[in-house]
Amino acid sequence: MPLGDFLVAYLKRAGVTHLFGLPGDLVLGLFHRFGRDRDLEIVTFSHEPSVGFAADGYARSTRRLGLVCVTYGAGGHNVLNPIAGAYAEQVPLLVVSGGPGEAEQKLSGIHHQAKEVEGQWRMFREVTVDARILRHPERAAEEVHEVVRAILTQHRPGYLEIHRDFVDVRIPVPREIRDWNGRFEPPPSDPRKLREAVADTVERLSRAKRPLVIGGIEAYRAGAERELIRLAERLGVPVVTTPDAKGSFPMDHPLHMGIHMGPFSPPAIERRVAEADLVLALGTVLTDLNLGAAKPQVPRERAVWAVGNRVNVSFHTYTDVALADFVAALAREDLPRFREKVVYCDNLKRTKQPDLAAPLCVNDLLLEINHFLDGHLAYDVFAESGDSLFGGLELRLRAGGLYFSQSYYASMGFAVPAAIGAEIGRGRRTLVLTGDGAFQMTGPEISHAPRHGVAPVVVLVNNSGWQIFRPVSPRTDLLEVPPWPYAELAQQWGGVGFRVDTRGELREALRAAHELREFVLIECRVPPDDLSPISRRYIRESARRGRGAARVAAGRGASSRKRA
Repeated sequence: MPLGDFLVAYLKRAGVTHLFGLPGDLVLGLFHRFGRDRDLEIVTFSHEPSVGFAADGYARSTRRLGLVCVTYGAGGHNVLNPIAGAYAEQVPLLVVSGGPGEAEQKLSGIHHQAKEVEGQWRMFREVTVDARILRHPERAAEEVHEVVRAILTQHRPGYLEIHRDFVDVRIPVPREIRDWNGRFEPPPSDPRKLREAVADTVERLSRAKRPLVIGGIEAYRAGAERELIRLAERLGVPVVTTPDAKGSFPMDHPLHMGIHMGPFSPPAIERRVAEADLVLALGTVLTDLNLGAAKPQVPRERAVWAVGNRVNVSFHTYTDVALADFVAALAREDLPRFREKVVYCDNLKRTKQPDLAAPLCVNDLLLEINHFLDGHLAYDVFAESGDSLFGGLELRLRAGGLYFSQSYYASMGFAVPAAIGAEIGRGRRTLVLTGDGAFQMTGPEISHAPRHGVAPVVVLVNNSGWQIFRPVSPRTDLLEVPPWPYAELAQQWGGVGFRVDTRGELREALRAAHELREFVLIECRVPPDDLSPISRRYIRESARRGRGAARVAAGRGASSRKRA
């Protein structure tokens, strides 16, 4: 069958229903093949970075394969940053790019080409788990299958480049691919190692007095949330999650204590982790943000750490043990019951009688969003990078609402298009927390919401610039952004806009937003020097560490000059 027809049929077999992309001359034939007879629903935006972020949000929220289709050169290069973010955060995306035909490649240059014809493919090799240019008809079906297998088993993006004279080339389709059921089963755990890892952990739990569970992002990627809940309930111990795993354990569960971020955790969480004589770290990835820019607070001798098909029980290592298998098997064991009373904690400051007429600040803005989410359950939340990333950690969703952010790669411009992608995929309304600076990157893509049938609620924190850098930058004038009329723009783009200056006005705007069917943008004006509680502490500590590193480097340089 023609390669283009095969690719459409294959991706539908893999469960793909939507394509996120932008047409371009070198991919037009393939682009239209995807959308012919409505085979796939095509979702377009105004700029390729938003295409990548939207596909990312779709794939994160649905745990299905996200599909991106762009043209060669100008399109492919534009989408590199979102794909790099998806690679860093282990999101399964397939990028399909067009390219110049064989005759065109013989010219001295083809438009959109930067250096060599294969330059774009080489770039994508750096940010994907597998990248191929399809050149050989007899191997094309197998190569597609191999790339998609790598994407879905390793939870990272892959890349296929199909030059425009290759779309209609007839290719053989092997029987094993024709008979494929659309799924790739994860590699099984070694049953002997699994039994020993579980027995070793049970023995440690039998001696523990104050154990604790840290839920990590890989528990969500492995689809092990139910097993994690069952294990926690069997033990009756507190569960905290890392920033990148926020929402992987239900935030309204009575055992959920909050977010652990090293020294930037709420004091009660930091104390409880330090007091634990055994920590079950399940799917926890050691990144600087998860650790709060500090060393791990849990000594290895007091930890069971399961991540990446490996379980470390203190200093014993068991390889070839999948996280989902380990958690499920552990939950079936005869476990001790601790029945600890757990109190949810965050960093927000509260008063008994909030002053709804007081000027709005970030702390109160976050309290009001929590008040709203407490009464309106059918929302997923997307937090932008910058101060919204840290402020979003204080939000608490209920009744199965999911929370997403790029808390590791942290690319600004992620949240608005990602929320649109998720709303298309999940069918749940989204609430976006963003700053004014990040919104000016990709926020105008909200104008596409009406035609895609989605209606996000965007809470925009307007502090007149790149506020997160102001405490550490000697040139605050370089951190300013133009004063856009955000609320008015929302009206012009087919939505509804509100401008609020007080906590009471925000409460009323959120109430009204929930009743509206259009997308809503709520511009929240706060002082230029205001920050969320975690941001203030994190930035000061980072600046302190940076000054210390500079002094050490200067000292080494002086010593080197003396020796010279």
